[in-house]
Amino acid sequence: MANEENTLQFPCEFVLKIFGLANEEFEITALTIIRKHVTFMQENAIRTRHSEDKKYLALTVTLHIESREQLDNLYRELSSSKKILMVL
Repeated sequence: MANEENTLQFPCEFVLKIFGLANEEFEITALTIIRKHVTFMQENAIRTRHSEDKKYLALTVTLHIESREQLDNLYRELSSSKKILMVL
């Protein structure tokens, strides 16, 4: 069975799901980190979805990723933020 490293070819479009509390601070933190690592995003790159009780927010972000290193650095920084609960 091939692992993810062998199946991804760069550059590529990559979809990240980022979860946090439904507040402006979460969204600003996530988008600031993404913009630090990705220079260009399509206008419709971000979709949002609230949990049923509106407590949590999921951001689905489609990004143009140039390299494994770029993706790893982005994922690492998103995952280490206290404002972000989970990154898939």
